[in-house]
Amino acid sequence: MKKTSTKSVPAKELPLRHALATLAYRGGEAIKDAPPEFAGFCASASTRTPLEILAHIGDLFEWAVSLADGAHVWKPAKPASWNQQVERFFATLERFDQRLASSKKLGCTPEKLFQGPIADALTHVGQLAMLRRMAGSPMRGENYFKAEITAGNVGRAQARPRVEFE
Repeated sequence: MKKTSTKSVPAKELPLRHALATLAYRGGEAIKDAPPEFAGFCASASTRTPLEILAHIGDLFEWAVSLADGAHVWKPAKPASWNQQVERFFATLERFDQRLASSKKLGCTPEKLFQGPIADALTHVGQLAMLRRMAGSPMRGENYFKAEITAGNVGRAQARPRVEFE
């Protein structure tokens, strides 16, 4: 579990970093052990596939880094393979978390970072979980309140679920 220290981070950035750790945990659960065909599952002609959603989440966190740096750069990437997008999911979370953990001043308010890219990504992680069920590969339910989620832990290695249910 790669962690970035929280000791020198301004207290106002810690809630954002905890939100990122929550995304890493919940997103990791939504994509863990997904069958190969899940990436291309299409619920309807007007919805994104899980692969497209995961690519969009990576775009959101690249945008978040630019916003934190005071820019507003939106560059959607063409979706790569499922495995590459899974790696990108964690890599972009780590880059954004490292930026928040740095001593550099934010280029926008923490509230704007939350209401934009972070909240959007939370929505999309929920979509991935719902699509897992629709695609016939549901993930187990979990009491996320009891999950071990720590600011700075945004990599693939996450704590094991504590309280799962059907």
